[in-house]
Order: sequence, then C-alpha cells, then structure tokens
Amino acid sequence: MFEVRVEDDFAAAHFLRDYHGKCENLHGHNYRVYVHVRGSKLDEGGMLLDFTYLKKALKEVLAKIDHTNLNDLPEFDQNPSAERIAMWIYSRLLDNLLKKGYDLSGKKDARICAVDVFETDKNRARYIPE
Repeated sequence: MFEVRVEDDFAAAHFLRDYHGKCENLHGHNYRVYVHVRGSKLDEGGMLLDFTYLKKALKEVLAKIDHTNLNDLPEFDQNPSAERIAMWIYSRLLDNLLKKGYDLSGKKDARICAVDVFETDKNRARYIPE
C-alpha cells in the first residue's frame, strides 16, 4: 500500500454555537490542511498520484473559504467545527478531482483516506470517509 500527502493552508474566522466557552465568540485561525491518498497501484511513472494535481485541486477548494467567516456558509449550519470543515474539504476535493478525471472515491484503487484540519499546531480534527 502506498500513501501520499499534500498540505496547504487558509485563514478564516468562525464561532461555535452551543460551545459555552471563549470559542463562542468570533475568532480566527490560520488553518493547516493535510490530504492523504492511499492506493496499491502506481501509474506508469511510478506514482500513486501526481502531487501537482492534488495540490492544485486542494488550493482551488481552500480558495472558496480563505479569508471568510465560515459561519456565513450554509453548509456549516452556523457551526463550523474543525470536524465539519474537514468533511466539507473532503467532499469538495472529491468533486473537484472527479471533474478533472481523477476518481479518488475508492471505487478504483486510489482514494482520499483522510483529511486533517489543524486549528493550531497542537489541535487537529480528521475526517475519514467510510
């Protein structure tokens, strides 16, 4: 089994409803995102997936939320936790790559196996598709 990982970042504001702590207030993070892809077959060039394609697709997805208030996006239902952000990135990235001819849903060999969203260097949420 092979695994590749790319990373990128974005900055955004948010607040958490029903939290009962300081994160109920509007605040921001410089998020770091890791995307992991796994598979057992390499292409004719000896790669699972060219980093260039994955990095470009991730950058396009993150551009939609960079420097925004995440609470303004209906997909987060006014509660953009790191867990929901990771799931949102996974979904958008999968769609973006599929439109470019890369099916990383797991129907073929390679698949996005995890998306990590770091709010800080020490705090991470991970989305793992089933």
